Parts: sequence; C-alpha cells; structure tokens
Amino acid sequence: MLARGVLRTARWRLTGDVPSSGILVGAPHTSQWDWLAMLLIAWANGARPQALISHTFFKGPVGWVLRNTGGIPLDRENPGATIRALVAEAQSGESFLLAIAPEGTRHKGEYWKPGFYRIAQQTGLPISLGFVDGTTRTLGIGPSFRPTGDVKKDMDLVRAFYADKHGIHPERRTEPRLREESA
Repeated sequence: MLARGVLRTARWRLTGDVPSSGILVGAPHTSQWDWLAMLLIAWANGARPQALISHTFFKGPVGWVLRNTGGIPLDRENPGATIRALVAEAQSGESFLLAIAPEGTRHKGEYWKPGFYRIAQQTGLPISLGFVDGTTRTLGIGPSFRPTGDVKKDMDLVRAFYADKHGIHPERRTEPRLREESA
C-alpha cells in the first residue's frame, strides 16, 4: 500500500491495527502533521476515517484537501449541529470511524476536550488510542475500550497508555486529563 510505503520511506514504524468502527483518538497532538500521521495509520490499515478539524482550516485548496481526506469542519464555538449529525451517522449501523485530537490544539494545554469520550458514550462505540511518538519514530494504534462512565478510571487507562508517548514536539504535549474527572 502507498501509505505503508510512505511510512517506510520516512523511516517511521507502524504498530497496531485500526478498528473498522469507533472513535480514534489522535494524541499527543503537537504538530501540524499529526492529522496526516493519523490518516497514514488508518490508510495503511485499509480504513477511511473522518476527522474533526477546526473550521478555520477549511479555506482555499487546503479545505478541498481536508474535505477529500475525510475532514469535517468543526466550529468550536457552536459544535452542536456537527456533533448531532455525527452521532446520528454513528448510530446508523454502518461502519463509522471518527478521528479526534482531544487536545484541540497543537499547543500545551491544561485539559483534553471531552468530545471523544461523550461521542463514544452516546453511540456505544469503542475508543481506540492512536499515537505519534517522535522520539521513537513510531505511530500506531494501541488498546481500545468502551467508556464505563467512571471518567477517572477510564482516563487512568488513557494516561497509562500515553505516559511514554511524546508527539513530535514533546514540550507541547498536554497530559490526558478531562475537567469531568474532578466532578
């Protein structure tokens, strides 16, 4: 496959298998190239995910490329209609794979955005942990799990997996943590 060839040529190692349906977490999100890395992971496994991307990137030729590679514009100030449409699509019974970068930005933050967790809860789909680790030049898919409703317990599993994953720019990495954990 072309995606596997690109990864080999760039000297990146690929691990894990992409599920046919679910919520695909892409983290750590520290570089503008992370979306391409997640697409290459999926494409190398024969999957065609959709990806939530800030609507501000969908201008001109970049917007065309994003739309044609599964990009869905998300207005972070008013995400409701987009999320409702995705939940309905996920519940249709068809194969559904949605990639989300829960950090929501390529810069260091305090919390992850909870959308990936909420969509998985609403749809019953599993969450699969995708990663990019520049220090080992490895990218891939780790474990999958279904949210239990115990946010802290579920996020402890997420934190354990991402503990040794650093992204392309480790200084920009946001620790996997949701505001809801303290509630």
